[in-house]
Amino acid sequence: MNQPKPFVFPLAAGAPFDATIFARAMNMRGHGGFIGLEYVAHGDDWIEMGLPWREDLVGVPETGVLASGPIITLLDNATSLSVWVRSGVFRPQVTLDLRIDYVRAATPRRTVVARAECYRITRSAAFVRGLAHDGDPEDPVAHAAGVFMAMEPGA
Repeated sequence: MNQPKPFVFPLAAGAPFDATIFARAMNMRGHGGFIGLEYVAHGDDWIEMGLPWREDLVGVPETGVLASGPIITLLDNATSLSVWVRSGVFRPQVTLDLRIDYVRAATPRRTVVARAECYRITRSAAFVRGLAHDGDPEDPVAHAAGVFMAMEPGA
């Protein structure tokens, strides 16, 4: 009987962080991989991730509007990755607080893009903000604000 290979996390705490490699690897597995998250672009303190529209991610079939869960996952992943982009190193972290305000429903059959930035890092916390849109950042689907807490190795 073939046993699946155990997942080996690609980075150790303190390792240099490369958003293009990490985002692609992370989104091949787990929840992000299941819903099809994609790396789009990044800068010094921000990252963009995409969520292509798929029929199986629709919340109400009559409308074709994406369910809220995949958009929450998109914003959670993008805001989390923005911390590592800004710091340039990987440190295990947990979502301490993530607030998502929906402004409107996503347009059916459009990719939703999240742009997240980490605007401050302290010794134990990182502060992030972001938005999700389906083509026009001036007409967002949702806004996010959150705090991630750094975990010490072995804690």
